[in-house]
Amino acid sequence: MSFFGRLKEDLEAARSHDPAARGSFENFFAYSGLHAIWAHRLTHKMWKTPSLRFPARLVSQFARFLTGIEIHPGATIGRRFFIDHGMGVVIGETSEIGDDVMMYHGVTLGGRSLAKVKRHPTIGDRVTIGAGAKVLGPITIGADSAIGANAVVVKDAPAESIITGVPATWRHRDSKLETKPAVDPAEYYIEYRI
Repeated sequence: MSFFGRLKEDLEAARSHDPAARGSFENFFAYSGLHAIWAHRLTHKMWKTPSLRFPARLVSQFARFLTGIEIHPGATIGRRFFIDHGMGVVIGETSEIGDDVMMYHGVTLGGRSLAKVKRHPTIGDRVTIGAGAKVLGPITIGADSAIGANAVVVKDAPAESIITGVPATWRHRDSKLETKPAVDPAEYYIEYRI
């Protein structure tokens, strides 16, 4: 796909995932999630050449400074990835993210080990990751799943899962039968008593 084709695809993904998106012109200039993805595409290409790894890290840190989103140049990210609001997102070096993934602010795709092995998560296609979720370690989240806000995920989850809680547990989501949103706020409502 051409550079401009990918750019158009990213702008369409932003419009389809964000009801507040008013148009491609505004999204192009004002969406930090898009800017972080575009910077990552450049740094990821640089990362593949060993002699360009240091400059790739410098560019990625500059992008982090501008956007508040830290994506390691070594992370592998699919098409039409969208980060809504974005501030505080961290995506580790060995993370793998599929196509059509949506991520909210404050999400961490992090590691639990200092070993130089795959230590970050693999996220399947069409996964939604709620605000503040922490997905940690070399685990796999299956396609068409949804991770609730502030969940702490440290175990694999199969395709079509709803993943909520601390530590997170999953339940099967039958997308053909369910008509409610993938992650319903009522599922993790906390009642406060005074």
